[in-house]
Amino acid sequence: MLETPFTQKHIALGAKMAEFAGYNMPISYSGINDEHLAVRKNAGIFDVSHMGEFIIKGPHASDLIQRVSSNDASKLKAGQVQYTCFTNDNGGIIDDFLLYCLEEGNEYMLVVNAANIEKDWKWISDHNTNQADMQDISGKTALLAVQGPKAAEILQPLTETDIMNLKYYTFVKCTFAGVSNVLISTTGYTGAGGVEIYFENNGNDAEKIWNEIFRTGESKGLKPAGLAARDTLRLEMGFCLYGNDLDDTTTPLEAGLGWITKFSKDFTAKEILQKQKAEGVGRKLIGFELADRGIPRHGYEICDAEGNTIGVVTSGTQAPSLNKAIGLGYVPPAFAAIDTPLFIKVRDKMLNAKVVKLPFA
Repeated sequence: MLETPFTQKHIALGAKMAEFAGYNMPISYSGINDEHLAVRKNAGIFDVSHMGEFIIKGPHASDLIQRVSSNDASKLKAGQVQYTCFTNDNGGIIDDFLLYCLEEGNEYMLVVNAANIEKDWKWISDHNTNQADMQDISGKTALLAVQGPKAAEILQPLTETDIMNLKYYTFVKCTFAGVSNVLISTTGYTGAGGVEIYFENNGNDAEKIWNEIFRTGESKGLKPAGLAARDTLRLEMGFCLYGNDLDDTTTPLEAGLGWITKFSKDFTAKEILQKQKAEGVGRKLIGFELADRGIPRHGYEICDAEGNTIGVVTSGTQAPSLNKAIGLGYVPPAFAAIDTPLFIKVRDKMLNAKVVKLPFA
């Protein structure tokens, strides 16, 4: 298994470790609920150095990005971030990713899901007909997500750059904890506020940054958090997880991501998705909550009142902040309206559920 620059830190802290996307990653430390609530109330730190980062630059960079991504990158100014996705020739989602505008029209950073690095790189390369400059910097880039209402307050003493007043989905480059050329962005996957910190791992930079964050943060309730809490946090917000709620067969329109699908420009599968928008989707991603006791899991059947299978659960959990069972899943549009009754098949039982508005939190 691969290691991140922080793997030995996690092990020393007693984290429960497991393989994820080829990396030895922390699943939990003090427990999912404890870490989850620490992020919601104070702050938590996640090692997400397994994520992939690509640089695309040069005079043809923006043309390439516009061709392969669903959102409109021409709207981005330097210092702004955009959520978008790659669509395949059938309109399915190859991956969802963050697009950072480093230099308007000329240089961008793409942050992709760890399990899709190779697939994404090939897809972009296959469409790079004008030979934009592409660099895969995943292996040398460390990434920490400090999430929660106290995140900026904890980190501000470590840099002279103002990060307390950064707007959502923007970023700055600065010296942080004595390390130069650090990129700090107001992005994250928890819905609790906070930032993500990117830097090239040179020498003991990773250890220095980790230790300094805990030096300023421990007294403010900062806790290390693992991938399990990251999953419950994102699910409470209704954020999609690639491989669960999104994949090569789900389209952005089915997944409720029409807002990142811009038909004002040409991109892969534009015509297919335009047709789907005009004719209507055959299924929709919905949020639901259980009325009966039980926990919905990925792959469980969603049924109607007659017991007919009408869909499938893509994500589900017992939400720590809400004290109820919640989930996401795909159903026909006729069953997608708020308050529509559903049944989740858990082993041999049919549990009562209903469609609810997202986010859950």
